[in-house]
Amino acid sequence: MAITLKSLRDQVIVVTGATSGNGLATVEDAVRRGAAVVATARNEAALEALRDRLSADGGRIAISVADVSDMAAVERVAGVAIEAFGGFDSWVNNAGTGTYGTLEQVPIADHRRVFDVNYFGVLHGSLVAAHHLRGRGGAIVNVGSILSDRAIVQQGPYCATKHAVQALTDTLRMELEKEGAGISVTLIKPGAIDTPFPEHARNFMDQPPRLPPPLYAPSVVADAVLFACETPRRTLYAGGGGLLSALLSNAAPRLSDKIMELVGTVAQQKPEDPGNPTRRDNLYEPRVDALRGSQDVHARASSTVLQVQKLHPGFLLLGIVSAGIAVAVSRKKRDRV
Repeated sequence: MAITLKSLRDQVIVVTGATSGNGLATVEDAVRRGAAVVATARNEAALEALRDRLSADGGRIAISVADVSDMAAVERVAGVAIEAFGGFDSWVNNAGTGTYGTLEQVPIADHRRVFDVNYFGVLHGSLVAAHHLRGRGGAIVNVGSILSDRAIVQQGPYCATKHAVQALTDTLRMELEKEGAGISVTLIKPGAIDTPFPEHARNFMDQPPRLPPPLYAPSVVADAVLFACETPRRTLYAGGGGLLSALLSNAAPRLSDKIMELVGTVAQQKPEDPGNPTRRDNLYEPRVDALRGSQDVHARASSTVLQVQKLHPGFLLLGIVSAGIAVAVSRKKRDRV
């Protein structure tokens, strides 16, 4: 079965982690662009407020309270989508959590909890989505991280889960493609995004955590996610800063390690600016959610790297060939002179 994806205005999209950061931006943008959305998260009050706000403006939205680490709860999300809209066309696995601290500082139970949410939550969502979309077609969009490519100090468990999510996504894509299921599978790799993540993460460092610059607005990730709901892509990088760090890591891994060892911890600390205390530590229980972080940071509103990736592969190839021809012609002119 060939992969054919609907336009957003004709889609029903399930979004996990829908009340904060990238998930919230995705829900708001999807509804604004005419899609129906099933928003799911642990924070019931935030979900109800989101539904009331968007539906008051004519948006089509249903909600489902769920912890994605619970397979039965994720299956109920699919049931809500079927009851409210007759099914769904895209499933976005976005929910995530994290810790700051060394591997030894983070208790084993917390390591497991990060995996339960970040890896098993994506697995649960992917399996449920594949079951419902198989033979009908649609998209599964997994939100990984630039840390799927490059590990960073002080976030070992999170990095490990994002490496695992990349392997899971690649395996799922191959299996569905082999059987001709007609399902597009995309991995989104955001760089540092201005979300409440540093405030939500459990912190074992002696200073308040932050994300290392450059930062991007959550709308950049939402743009990538919704593009993948309409357009089959293997991978999309959301933010050029993250892509550069991945390229450096591949080209010079030992140099990247040394840079990380020297500045990685300092770049992830923000003394005197801990952020909103009501958001602190949502590892096991939801806390106050928001679109953006409350720390004083600068975030870029767009990503040129993402926009280039959205071009048709044929245009990219044409651009590369044209650039090569231009360079060759320029060299010949210099040689004649």
